[in-house]
Amino acid sequence: MNATAKPLIIPPPLNPGDTIGLVTPAGPVRDLVAFAFGKQLLEDRGFRVKAPDDLFNQQDFLAGSDQERACQFKTMWHDPEVKAVLAVRGGYGCLRLLPLLDLAELAAAPKVLAGFSDLTVLLNEITRLTGLVTYHAPVLNSLQRCDETSRESFWRMLAGEGGGILKPERLQVIRQGWGLGPLTGGNLTSLVHLLGTPHEITWRGSILFLEDTGEPPYRIDRLLTHLARAGCLRDLAGLILGTFTNNSGEEEAWTAAVWTRVLELAGDNYPIWGNFPVGHGSRNLSLPLGVTTEMDSTTGTLSLSTD
Repeated sequence: MNATAKPLIIPPPLNPGDTIGLVTPAGPVRDLVAFAFGKQLLEDRGFRVKAPDDLFNQQDFLAGSDQERACQFKTMWHDPEVKAVLAVRGGYGCLRLLPLLDLAELAAAPKVLAGFSDLTVLLNEITRLTGLVTYHAPVLNSLQRCDETSRESFWRMLAGEGGGILKPERLQVIRQGWGLGPLTGGNLTSLVHLLGTPHEITWRGSILFLEDTGEPPYRIDRLLTHLARAGCLRDLAGLILGTFTNNSGEEEAWTAAVWTRVLELAGDNYPIWGNFPVGHGSRNLSLPLGVTTEMDSTTGTLSLSTD
């Protein structure tokens, strides 16, 4: 269920003094220490921060009903004072919002939208259907654990400098090659849940990046196998593996097992990289979805074109 690629819309950059609006489109805010840290970090950088009255709502595992969360998102998006919309956290719930949002209406008033984890669903759908570039980037509550490189990437993203050439430290080339295509991806679990729905991402010809957290090895294997059996890994332009954290204390061996399984399942005509700094850990670079992206295994560089 793929849509024809739309011309890209680059949201206007932010300057110090501009306002960043906070939203909770998925799970409720629970870590108030991380929230306070992230908010102060934005303010120290010179941004104003605007929070809706219902930001701390909670309804079971959601930050309010679907209608409440959709209304909050639309209100913040259409607030003329707000120049960027930043999710406070992920969790689960964005898939439930999609029928309630007019994505074309959002793209008609372009602004920066940033987040990751469950935001994978919202980011990819907006970019796929409207061409508005969205940003797979730290949420407010993850800024506390981000390393300095990831924070600097976040600031550059807000300033409209989300493109350029990335040469990450500790990158592992799992399979050599060169690839060119639009950048798509995010949380593995969230992407698998889009299979067979009207919101499924475009796989063929894409540079796909994947990350996940808290999933035991058998579930990661099942998710990857599901993608492969659905034909999603056959005709990619490139595959980038971020962090797969499960707090097991055996991250290195487990990550190697993920890479081995990917090699068994992937198509044979594109490059595959591992240990890319994107995911739920401290290394989480901000990446613009939808932009033309080049993977060069010879140099270990990822080139992102926002032109």
